[in-house]
Amino acid sequence: MFTRSLRAGALAFALIGAGFAAAQTPVKFTLDWRFEGPAAPYLWALEKGYYKAEGLDVTLDNGANSTEAINRVASGTYDIGFGDINSLVRFRDKKENAPVKAVLMIYNTPPFAIVSLAKSNIKKPRDLEGKTLGAPAADGAFAQWRGLVAANKIDTSKVKIENVGFPVREPMLAEGKVDAITGFSFSSYINLRSRGVPQEGVNVMLLSNHGLELYGNAIIVNPNFAAKNPKAVQGFVRATTRAWIEVINKQREAVKLVVKKNPIADEQWEAVRFAMAIDQNVVTKEVLANGFGDVDMKRLTKSIDQIGESFQFTNKPRAEDIFDRSFLPPRAERAVVVNVK
Repeated sequence: MFTRSLRAGALAFALIGAGFAAAQTPVKFTLDWRFEGPAAPYLWALEKGYYKAEGLDVTLDNGANSTEAINRVASGTYDIGFGDINSLVRFRDKKENAPVKAVLMIYNTPPFAIVSLAKSNIKKPRDLEGKTLGAPAADGAFAQWRGLVAANKIDTSKVKIENVGFPVREPMLAEGKVDAITGFSFSSYINLRSRGVPQEGVNVMLLSNHGLELYGNAIIVNPNFAAKNPKAVQGFVRATTRAWIEVINKQREAVKLVVKKNPIADEQWEAVRFAMAIDQNVVTKEVLANGFGDVDMKRLTKSIDQIGESFQFTNKPRAEDIFDRSFLPPRAERAVVVNVK
């Protein structure tokens, strides 16, 4: 009898465990790009079991670019994604597009930048006058060009724009075939450094320091998934917030997870890339004051207006159409403290 009771108990325990496993909500999550330094927090959340603790079975895939991440989420191929909020604003301009929203801001300022060699002496936007700017037509930073022009009164008749491919952008700059390029700050910087350009030889001019109020990449959610699984979205946001806040002070440890996932990645350079993203795009004065993940709706409204400098709206979205803060954890749980070493 005793043995039979033990077996029955073990069976019941196994069934309960199976029930818990079945309760895990599957979530397909897409990045905007490859597994590089800035992907570390999501791998951290997976490694530490933060998503699992929220009842989520998260599958994390790399991406092709920020726009593709939006398309993946809008189509329902992925439930949640990491994409550029400025691209989302343009996407939402079309009424027929799915009403995808951002629910957690990651890059409080975008990594959009003008990158040049120090010898070109390009330190402010108007220094581009008389220069050649290499810019891929589909580049997210170049998409903000007209906004930068308007904010800084650049005489565009004095700037030559050369359409260059992504693979040859940094090589052309290094070889002096163009005077400056548009791109993501941490990507272009590392591409140049890895080609032998010394640190003091690279100038990175962040567009956010020159009149653009834009936000950057955020966590975006498929509207149908959010409607059917609000607790899952809330749990994903909470787990992701927890991971990001932790890795801000554990960067080298977190980057090791990137190299584990992507063996061809160089740990040293990915640590630099991640540190640049945190210092320049994640931990801003606004974040230190108001907590990680939220946005200032007045600033977001202004950023939508600035996007209109480069994009002709037909159905201009409001800030409320773009960002939904209802899934955010309480502000106390989003407080960021940087350990000074």
